[in-house]
Amino acid sequence: MPTSSTYRIVVCSCPSKQSAKAIAEKVLRARLAACVNISSPTTSMYWWDDHIHADEEVLLQIKTTVGCLEALFALVQQAHPYDVAELIAVPITEGSPDYLNWITQVTQS
Repeated sequence: MPTSSTYRIVVCSCPSKQSAKAIAEKVLRARLAACVNISSPTTSMYWWDDHIHADEEVLLQIKTTVGCLEALFALVQQAHPYDVAELIAVPITEGSPDYLNWITQVTQS
C-alpha cells in the first residue's frame, strides 16, 4: 500500500490556457506527473513591482511524487513565461490506494 506522504499536488498559475496546456504537455511527456488539471480562467490579485495587480490566469493542479519535484520545478520554471512562476507543492494526506499507485506507476515509467 502506498504511503500518502510520497505524493504532492503542485499548483501553478499560467497567463493563458495555451501556456497552461503547453506546460502540462511537457510535464506529462517527461513523466514528471500522472495527471494535470487545467482550470477555467480565474482572477488572481497579487503584489508585483510595488503595485497590486489583477489578472486573469489559469491554474494547473499537477499530481506527482516527492521524487519528481526537483525535476518538475526545473522544467516548469524553464518553460514558464513568468519571471517568477508560482510553484507550490501541497502534500496529499489521503488518497485511494489505486489512484496513488497509478501516480507511482506513471511517474516511474
